[in-house]
Amino acid sequence: MDDISEITQLVLRERQGRDRGWWAQELACFAEVSRVRVSWFDGSGRDFVLQSMGHPSPPGSGHRMAAPVIQLHGSRAIVEVGGVIEIRTTVAGTLADHVAHIRMAYRVEKTDGPWLVRSLDCIYQFDTLTPVYPGATIEIDQERIASYRESYRFLAYAQASAGRAPRDDLYGDDRPEELHQFYAELFDWLGVPLPTEVQAAG
Repeated sequence: MDDISEITQLVLRERQGRDRGWWAQELACFAEVSRVRVSWFDGSGRDFVLQSMGHPSPPGSGHRMAAPVIQLHGSRAIVEVGGVIEIRTTVAGTLADHVAHIRMAYRVEKTDGPWLVRSLDCIYQFDTLTPVYPGATIEIDQERIASYRESYRFLAYAQASAGRAPRDDLYGDDRPEELHQFYAELFDWLGVPLPTEVQAAG
């Protein structure tokens, strides 16, 4: 298997392990020193898997992933995977489907063995919240929901409604300066320039 194919399978196996509850498979995707930063967790890859074991995806929930885009340089690569997170949840007593449009950014590295994940960050674009049953309504506190960030507004609202304090420091398209800095750090780790400038023709 070539490097691109192996890296593609690595990131897809990591998400498959999370959704299916195949914890040994997911744990095997992470390097010993690694970091995961998502809406509910910030810590090592190993601790992410161990805590995920206590928070498995509920029925009707999971990830739908697009084809990965891989930037490969020597023994390092960065991978970006677009997709959606689908979560079936209850908000204000109403069964609802929460859909978050995201990009997942991985740092992966190959040392003496296979390619492994060094870091995983979720970038939030926008999200929606709809009742599962036609005709049902969700009672939303309009003033409160307007106070949350646009890139993951309904996620924050659902977390707050469940008694969990939503984070305000996640990467999102609504904060382009922070996002640009994040990408700059990714490409600096990879050892290649950030591909933002276009040379003039001629």
